[in-house]
Amino acid sequence: MLRRILQPLWVLLALIFLVEAWLWDHLEPIVARAVAWIPFRAFKVWLAERVDTLSPAMTLIVFIVPVIPLFPLKLIGLWLLMHEYWVSAVLTIIFAKFLGVGVAAFVFDVTRPKLLQMAWFEKMYDWVMSLRTKARAIVDPIILRIREAMGADRGGWSSRLMRMIQHFRKRVREAR
Repeated sequence: MLRRILQPLWVLLALIFLVEAWLWDHLEPIVARAVAWIPFRAFKVWLAERVDTLSPAMTLIVFIVPVIPLFPLKLIGLWLLMHEYWVSAVLTIIFAKFLGVGVAAFVFDVTRPKLLQMAWFEKMYDWVMSLRTKARAIVDPIILRIREAMGADRGGWSSRLMRMIQHFRKRVREAR
């Protein structure tokens, strides 16, 4: 009973986790392309050379520090929200999120070999990867059901969506 009640929460958490993972996977190449486009390629080589000379613990600092300057940007987004500049606030927060994940992915790509030399970091990394697998196992069947419902041969996607909404509304009314 409790599992059934908590299932939507687990699905939501799994979706959030997978969105973060998707952003990580897809923003790192974009940041890498931007780094290649802007004359930061030399910076990446320079950073990789410097990381090679650092201890794993110092490498952790190199991994964490670039994300810290983004915190004020998120505070600006919150200030904009408090003053009801909704569009600016949302755009600022989304920009900070994308930039933060992209920069973290880029720096992690450079620092990963050193970071994985620390046993606790490797365990945490393996744990996060296993969470990602579990989240995928939770969400994949739901995505498959949605795709099957949307792919039925009964008209276009909009008519299928309307039928799904009507079916949902009918089930809610019957449950009362």
